[in-house]
Amino acid sequence: MTPRDQTRAWLLTQVLAGTLALEEAARSMGISERQARRLKGRLRRDGPAGLVHGNRGRVSPRRTDPAQIQAVVAHYRGTYQGANAQHFTELLAEHERISLGVATVRRALRAAGVVTPTTRRLPQHRARRERRSAEGLLLQLDGSPFRWLGPDGPRWSLLAAVDDATGDPVAAVFREQEDAAGYMELLRQVVTTRGIPAAVYRDRHGIFEVARHTGSSLEEDLAGVRFPTQVGRLFAELGIESIPAYSPQAKGRVERHWRTQQDRLAVELRLAGVRTLAEANALLPCYLARYRARFAVPPRRAEPAYVPLDPATDLDRLFCFKYQRKVAPDNTVRFEAEVLQIPPGPDRLSYARATVDVHERLDGSLAIYYRGRRLAVRPAPAQPVTLRARHARRPLPTTAEPMPLPPPAAEPPRAARRPRPPAPNHPWRTYRPAQNEQAAPSDPPLALPARAILPADGPTGQALRRSRGLGVVPLDPRPLRLPGAPGRPGTRPAREGQHA
Repeated sequence: MTPRDQTRAWLLTQVLAGTLALEEAARSMGISERQARRLKGRLRRDGPAGLVHGNRGRVSPRRTDPAQIQAVVAHYRGTYQGANAQHFTELLAEHERISLGVATVRRALRAAGVVTPTTRRLPQHRARRERRSAEGLLLQLDGSPFRWLGPDGPRWSLLAAVDDATGDPVAAVFREQEDAAGYMELLRQVVTTRGIPAAVYRDRHGIFEVARHTGSSLEEDLAGVRFPTQVGRLFAELGIESIPAYSPQAKGRVERHWRTQQDRLAVELRLAGVRTLAEANALLPCYLARYRARFAVPPRRAEPAYVPLDPATDLDRLFCFKYQRKVAPDNTVRFEAEVLQIPPGPDRLSYARATVDVHERLDGSLAIYYRGRRLAVRPAPAQPVTLRARHARRPLPTTAEPMPLPPPAAEPPRAARRPRPPAPNHPWRTYRPAQNEQAAPSDPPLALPARAILPADGPTGQALRRSRGLGVVPLDPRPLRLPGAPGRPGTRPAREGQHA
């Protein structure tokens, strides 16, 4: 039986017991009173199995031929690309002799992943919805980000579940942001304090459902279905009907609830001196009790519709994030930054390459399940690290004190050396110019002072000595300046008519 059939069985059981009117049960089930009377007779005659439709699981004899559906998709991807569903249906009937309804063509294109151009949405008529008759038939879920501690305080999100029949905030929790873990904690409060509700009314946040524009994964393409979110999976496991709201006005009771809470709860937090998230959550139960006594309205039916939870139910196994992992050949499972070792179990010695379920609980702990049975795990030993020298341009400076070196041996003091004059047979004294290096007769020798000595090395001094027939003499460190010559020291004055 589906969760809807279970809810119908519970409501009709109350009708048979005389605690619920038939018309009230029909309104809660969303069917007519005549159909509710038929279901009541089936329940009395055949039990809960009589509520299951007889055609469930059968293939409809009036379904469209799959080959014709493939032909429709091929025509749209080829010739009629860009036409809307209504126009494409007319073109198929006119040119391809294929007569199908617009809804059938639209479903075929959507199933094939073909997006038709957006059509103009028709205006909808909205009306105020009547409250549900009993507590637990419908809960409205929502979150409100607000600076609850004042304009300078942090921005927290208050998640709450408001009963549609009474306006009672059944549960609430403060979170740093609106997240899936916060809604799991909120539902855990509802289930443990009241029971399992029949349905929830929520917005189309990505926490509750996968966005339509989000692409499907390879596993979803192979399975042919879209996998639910973590919170959507929790709704299905608890048998709670999840109803999306297509406008904020549709869940106006919880939206008006936020306006009241932002006015009253912010003052209560300030008067209590709350500064942390834990202190704010500790204040909520006392505040919600006073709020419930002040603003809640009595339901039309006194008996609540919450389904009590089985005491043997493992809540940590329900309210958690579930993932699938494949065991490595060394019987380890890697999840994020943690590596868990699986020891041999009673049913098999090795779990290598087996697919296991990893449960990440709300307290951050991990649990591994294989075919519904929890496995004993322990942290895996760290892998050994091979130490080797790293390539670096220069070694890092050390913070330790350097090892002291022995002092150098003392050398005896050396006596200052005095310059020695060149020997009589030194090349400077025995040098004689060659025949071709003699000065020209027309060029008179240069008259130098008696104490002036040209430098022994350098191109200028050597050229002057060769051209004037002078011998090589020791170097005089004092600068040489020719008498009457305005040039640099040691240079020859320019001749008349010659550039210096």
